[in-house]
Amino acid sequence: MRVLLFVTCLGDTLFPATGRATVRVLERVGCEVDFPEAQTCCGQMHLNTGYAREAARLARRFARLFVGAEAVVAPSGSCAAMVREHYPRLGVDGVPPVYELSEFLVRRLGIEDVGAYYPHRVTYHPTCHSLRSLKVGDAPLRLLRRVRGIDLVELPEAAECCGFGGTFAVKQAETSAAILADKVGSIIQTRAEVVTAGDGSCLMHIGGALSRQRTGVRTVHLAEILASHDGELAA
Repeated sequence: MRVLLFVTCLGDTLFPATGRATVRVLERVGCEVDFPEAQTCCGQMHLNTGYAREAARLARRFARLFVGAEAVVAPSGSCAAMVREHYPRLGVDGVPPVYELSEFLVRRLGIEDVGAYYPHRVTYHPTCHSLRSLKVGDAPLRLLRRVRGIDLVELPEAAECCGFGGTFAVKQAETSAAILADKVGSIIQTRAEVVTAGDGSCLMHIGGALSRQRTGVRTVHLAEILASHDGELAA
């Protein structure tokens, strides 16, 4: 299957390793991956802050760039949800099918074992958009359970928000920090070495708190765990 990668703004500017890992996983399961270099933001941040007209322009651009794709895959539940949920409301037609990585692998391709090896104690945070908007369900956990060497531990109160919410974390900083404190407390309870998720934005938010508190817990995107194998482990 030919797949187009939507790497997202955050992946492009801050976490390029996530995009590269996504390509490695997709190619490992037999996909041909192309990357439209002219891609930009999906418009989620603009829409969330009340700039619907600007968001619609970005949405129309996205539709033009990815037109005709059999599948578009993004390592971000929130960006995939933006395209699927909000583009129709913005009046944008002709948008190809867009998937978050784990739902594409499990729901579209029917694959749970991607040949990964990751010998670390890991807990999984289900991000709000992947859980509530995309309804990916247990697809990420199915993939993680098939990773060889992993010690996967359940996260208490897993479905609770991490407090990021894009510009919410800036505009409502105190509330965001209180929500984040609860999430970090739950992560520490697991005694995990690594917390993973399908959204780099949530991992950035959680990772900041974990680092400031010197917990020793790292954040690693789901794609990077799935791309790891014996002899080439994610850092």
